[in-house]
Amino acid sequence: MTLPENRLKHCLSNTDDRVAIHIVTIPSAVVTQAMAAAGADGLIIDMEHGAIDHASAHAMIAATAGTHCAPIVRVPEIDAAVVKRVLDLGAEGICFPLVRTAEDARHAVSCMRYPPRGVRGFGAFIAQSRWQTDLPSFREATEDRLINILLIETRDAVQNIEEICAVEGIDLLVVAMFDLSTDLGHMGEFDHPVVRDAVGRIEAAAKAAGLPLGGNALSREMADGLFDRGYRAIAGFDLLWLRAKTSEIKGWTET
Repeated sequence: MTLPENRLKHCLSNTDDRVAIHIVTIPSAVVTQAMAAAGADGLIIDMEHGAIDHASAHAMIAATAGTHCAPIVRVPEIDAAVVKRVLDLGAEGICFPLVRTAEDARHAVSCMRYPPRGVRGFGAFIAQSRWQTDLPSFREATEDRLINILLIETRDAVQNIEEICAVEGIDLLVVAMFDLSTDLGHMGEFDHPVVRDAVGRIEAAAKAAGLPLGGNALSREMADGLFDRGYRAIAGFDLLWLRAKTSEIKGWTET
């Protein structure tokens, strides 16, 4: 069975297109469906932080049906059992936190592939419906369509970034500025020389390896700044968008 091309994966690997990928922390299929319908290229369903359980994640993945939006799950750790379960819910990709070494990156890739290429166990009883395939053809139809996103958020990752970028099977690196600045000892000080130097090293390594980069952008100005530096993906947060818009509207009532 031949499935339609994964639009987000195609954009990341075969074009210079810019994409918008939002992190979804609210355990709601309604929120996910609205954001997917609004044109998000991908949604990262956050199971590392917050209140989303597996039942909510399944409903949120299903809610992207009928759109071009790729449902991706951020897992709490690089663990084959954890990855297997959310892929078997129908996720089209995984966002891996705390990737510190090239070995971590290789393990992340392995968790998403079936033997002999990886260690994923087979049990796509739910996922076959999301992918509109059947069990016999599931592996062949889906394995190379999955999206692998690595978060670069530690001092160790920066030190090992060239080796991480050389690992086959990575679709996108995301610079997680809050975590990275915290691990470097300068929480939230994004303009601190230590933080800027670390980010510069990540950017240089990704460019040399031909890997697309993503970063958080909570305003048009932030997004333009990332694009000017060669980033291809911008990310926001559903809860932060909601808080910001609610605060803005409250301002309309003030005299």
